[in-house]
Amino acid sequence: MSGHSRWSQIKRKKGKADVQRGKLFSKILREITVAAKAGGGDPKGNMRLKAAMESAKEVNMPADNIKRAVQKGTGELPGEQYEEITYEGYAAGGVAVMVQVLTDNRNRTAPEIRHTFEKSGGNMGASGAVAWMFDRKGIITVDAEKIGEDDLMAKALDAGATDMRRTEKVYEITTAPAEMDTVRDALQKAGVPIVEAQVTYVPQSTVRVEGPQATSVVRLIEALEDLDDVQHVYANFDIPDEVLEAISAA
Repeated sequence: MSGHSRWSQIKRKKGKADVQRGKLFSKILREITVAAKAGGGDPKGNMRLKAAMESAKEVNMPADNIKRAVQKGTGELPGEQYEEITYEGYAAGGVAVMVQVLTDNRNRTAPEIRHTFEKSGGNMGASGAVAWMFDRKGIITVDAEKIGEDDLMAKALDAGATDMRRTEKVYEITTAPAEMDTVRDALQKAGVPIVEAQVTYVPQSTVRVEGPQATSVVRLIEALEDLDDVQHVYANFDIPDEVLEAISAA
């Protein structure tokens, strides 16, 4: 996987101090509303809604907030109309970046995204510029210090995983997007110490960046993720963990 996957994990280890609680809630609630609108209000039959609701529970969001967001999506309550858009571009060093947004005003969002790219030494490209470099996959992260590789491999294959690899202190198990929930549930029942499970975009290849370029790339990712309309940012940079941690601590 890309260094961006590792960067996300390093940020989480720092806690939620870097993201205002209200802003985090807003992003998750927006995702719940759009997921419910697209696939209905029952998480049992709506994988996207189920994932969004689990994210809400992870940050201790009140159940009433979750319920209202679902009702806005199903039309039981009035709510904003969000549009899903993916913006693409390049960071320093030729790193490919995809930005997924949910916005109620694309005339506001597009200039914000473009300005953020340019301010951090990157540039926004046309639709399709970098999306072909990424594949949609389910990724289940497992604590490598709490389970042996052979044991995990056997359980992962039995559960329906397609691949597994070790990255630093975790194993990354790959699944088809539609099978991620099933594989995760099977692994949980088997006692596997899961750190995270998500459907994400995985780069087909990565770009090694170091020094000032690495700092510019990470700062761009941070700035994009901080925008209210941005839900997810995917990138294909390859930066060593110790460098990511040093940039994070700066």
